[in-house]
Amino acid sequence: MTPVKTALLSGLLLSLAPGVVLGQPIEKKGTTPYVTHFIFRPLMNMDIAGLGTATALEAVGTTQNMKGEKMFDKMSAQCTALSVASGEKKYIDGACVLADSDGDKIFSTFDTRDLDKSQPEMGCGTHIITAGTGKYKGITGREPFACIAMPALAGPGGYFAMDIPHNTMWEIK
Repeated sequence: MTPVKTALLSGLLLSLAPGVVLGQPIEKKGTTPYVTHFIFRPLMNMDIAGLGTATALEAVGTTQNMKGEKMFDKMSAQCTALSVASGEKKYIDGACVLADSDGDKIFSTFDTRDLDKSQPEMGCGTHIITAGTGKYKGITGREPFACIAMPALAGPGGYFAMDIPHNTMWEIK
């Protein structure tokens, strides 16, 4: 084989190899433990003396698959939430979107009053996966989660950090 043909064939093989790796289908069902490393930013606060408070929050962060797998790993995360404290009632409800490096997204809602009693270590609440785009189109699932407070952030502004471990049971139909 001539050097030119060898170079052309090598270039062709190299150009196809990433597509083969990236084009591999993802699993259609699974259980995935992952952690989202969040920074929370208060957006607006309503404080009624003697009655309660409500705080609108934005959370941004990244995910880390705890088994080193691709699903739910190295995704960007953004959530909008409402934190309510009134008397004995304290809860946070909201919605999140995860996006991978291809721009495909997973959408979920969450509620800190919805606890999975079979997983007491995930005693902070549950995400309900409701939809996805691209390779995640048709995804549904449940994500019981825990809340691990992180050290206070430097500087003013009321920002705070949390690690949120999830134990996700999902399916793509």
